Amino acid sequence: MPEILSMKSLRTAVKNGSIDTVITAFPDMQGRLMGKRFHAQFFVDNAWEETHCCNYLLATDLEMTTVEGYQSTSWSAGYGDYVMRPDLDTLCVLPWLDATALVLCDLLDHHTHELVPHAPRTILKQQLKRAADHGLVMMAATELEFFVFRETFEAIRDADYRTMTTISPYNEDYHIFQTTKEESLMRQIRNGLSGAGITVENTKGEADAGQAEINVHYADALRMGDVHVMVKNAVKEIAFLNDRAITFLAKWHHDYAGSSSHIHQSLRGAHGKAVFFDPAQPHGMSKMMQSYLAGLLTYADDTTYFLAPYVNSYKRFKAGTFAPTKAIWSIDNRTAGYRVVAENSQNIRVECRVGGSDLNPYLALASQLAAGLKGIEENLTLEAEFTGDAYQADAARSIPASLRDATIALDQSKMLRAAMGDAVIDHYVRAARWEQEDFDSKVTDYEVRRGFERA
Repeated sequence: MPEILSMKSLRTAVKNGSIDTVITAFPDMQGRLMGKRFHAQFFVDNAWEETHCCNYLLATDLEMTTVEGYQSTSWSAGYGDYVMRPDLDTLCVLPWLDATALVLCDLLDHHTHELVPHAPRTILKQQLKRAADHGLVMMAATELEFFVFRETFEAIRDADYRTMTTISPYNEDYHIFQTTKEESLMRQIRNGLSGAGITVENTKGEADAGQAEINVHYADALRMGDVHVMVKNAVKEIAFLNDRAITFLAKWHHDYAGSSSHIHQSLRGAHGKAVFFDPAQPHGMSKMMQSYLAGLLTYADDTTYFLAPYVNSYKRFKAGTFAPTKAIWSIDNRTAGYRVVAENSQNIRVECRVGGSDLNPYLALASQLAAGLKGIEENLTLEAEFTGDAYQADAARSIPASLRDATIALDQSKMLRAAMGDAVIDHYVRAARWEQEDFDSKVTDYEVRRGFERA
């Protein structure tokens, strides 16, 4: 494990010239890194305590459109500033960028210096505090899948996203020979992230041509959220530097598999005790784990938007593709939306398989924790385990089929409104509705190809 970069070691690196740039960044609503590049000397002299950004950055869509209808900021309110406060515990070197370090920031109100309540990192911190009040710590790992293409981002964009070639011609799931062909890129990703202080377990081929997966080590949930956004940004940057393109779109083509971000999660108590494990209970699932999982299932509709935030996200939920269609639980069964992993061991945990690679990890982790804690607080009883092929379970609880359905569930969620606050939920309901409104106003290639001559 590389040494964590402290302010003392950063000052030394700036003095000897090995670091000349410091990126200060925060995760936006979409989970992207937004911020500034500082000359390193100015950062260590001045900006290490705080800097500023426009508050529209938590009220935009993927296109950076200034969307109307947010209560937190608007043209009429003048689009003022937020304070960006570096979290020095996240300070690290980025080996793939010359002489560059990165620090993640929390967002504060410019006037009160209170945490901005609808900032994704704040939302997760709020739920982690709720867990801490119960004497609990959330542990998690978010797997990430993505597709790699032979062309550059620029070439694909210039071709209007109509012609791109996956880096392999066939399904490469666990395929060593094919992934050897990709190793010049994947090795840089693994080693680069390791050099940034992230414990990378492995990369592997996934279940379609050109699809890859990266797995990082289990950690506390806030660290995992930070790692997730750093990994996504790093993979894009390293691909760009190697004249390749990648996508984390949940479903980039209807003929290809979707890309997921499975969320492994468990709780620990005092002194790191694994409170999900009880050898006296079926499968080693403690009463607390059973109630937590019951909460995830009871409030599965409520949390779906935070796992699938775009119209495209719902194209991934298709039978026979390893993406779930049913919000049910099962032991080591990849057809279920919630899979219990490592039964009868200290490592027993829940894997939520609903989320796509397009999710915001802070929002996804926060909503999972909120639902699980509610299950514990209500002492919910876990329904019977599902066995068999969940795709064929017509009567089982379905995952919402569209962004519209998930938005209604989010808006009507008493659980999430109590856990996160009305203002936070209203903010993301507006984001969800805007995604749908914007999509509904556009004419798609499908409509033109299908109906231009024949309609």
